[in-house]
Amino acid sequence: MNASFAPTIRYDWTRTEITALFALPFSDLMFQAQSVHRAHFNPNEVQISTLCSIKTGACPEDCAYCPQSARYDTGLEREKLMAVEKVIEEAKAAKASGATRFCMGAAWRSPKNKDMPYVTTMVQGVKALGLETCMTLGMLDESQAQELADAGLDYYNHNLDTSPEYYGEIITTRTYQDRLETLANVRKAGMKVCCGGIVGMGEEENDRAGLLQQLANMSEHPESVPINMLVKVGGTPLENEADLDPFDFLRTIAVARILMPQSHVRLSAGREQMNEQTQAMAFLAGANSIFYGEKLLTTPNPEANKDMQLFKKLGIKPEAYEVHEDESEQEASIVHQLQEAAMDSMFYNAAK
Repeated sequence: MNASFAPTIRYDWTRTEITALFALPFSDLMFQAQSVHRAHFNPNEVQISTLCSIKTGACPEDCAYCPQSARYDTGLEREKLMAVEKVIEEAKAAKASGATRFCMGAAWRSPKNKDMPYVTTMVQGVKALGLETCMTLGMLDESQAQELADAGLDYYNHNLDTSPEYYGEIITTRTYQDRLETLANVRKAGMKVCCGGIVGMGEEENDRAGLLQQLANMSEHPESVPINMLVKVGGTPLENEADLDPFDFLRTIAVARILMPQSHVRLSAGREQMNEQTQAMAFLAGANSIFYGEKLLTTPNPEANKDMQLFKKLGIKPEAYEVHEDESEQEASIVHQLQEAAMDSMFYNAAK
């Protein structure tokens, strides 16, 4: 990190200022983003997360990009809530492959009270392995957020998806304010926030600026900011959406880095469609987190060995995660308890 260049952390960005950043000559924007990045992070380290779908399909929401919506015929098979023991096994494999954070996603509008004991047990078991934990379960009320925090959940993911102005073109079954309230509940419970959006959904550049303005002007910046490129899935309303120019995607990464200097900016969904050169430019623009593995919930992701090959070419190494001593001491006892539990009781049809 370069302490001599430490930009002021701001929470009052105007739309005019942000659109001016988007309009910079590409080399100037990249230089500015890289300078900010180096002031706060090791530019040759990337945080690695693995994402596991713990409950797939049958979501009642109408998100136009999502193959898990029950409203669209995408050929996706519904799956029950994964058994806790299976989740722990997936987390062990992720850790062995180099992941430091294990993210668990369920296709729910929001979890029901009957779901909470299962997901909190998953959190405790994964955390006992010495991994950071993250979940995305839909909307949370205050009590649910607190329950997850008490279980030890580190991050909660809840994306804004796009700008307030374009949001209604993508989703009608929950409001922008609904999303902001969930994020407020997560913060109030003391968890870290993972929040970003999707580009390439037919939005204008002003909408990408609007999304980043919402994120950058939160009272605290999200610790993790995933920037997703739309993955077009047959059967969804956006299956025939025109491709976004890669330079527009890279500009979004760079502006996010400038606006939120201390956040991890994640190069997220859509990497399967990106060549190595585009991914390398994204890291240069300030991306310093990726999802690692063959699948992102239900869409393809570059195979793990390809990521490691690219890291080797670029001289990048995985960012380390420091495990606190008290966490490592809990590992043996919690894992033992999970193994002794009647795991059949941890498996039920959550699609109902």
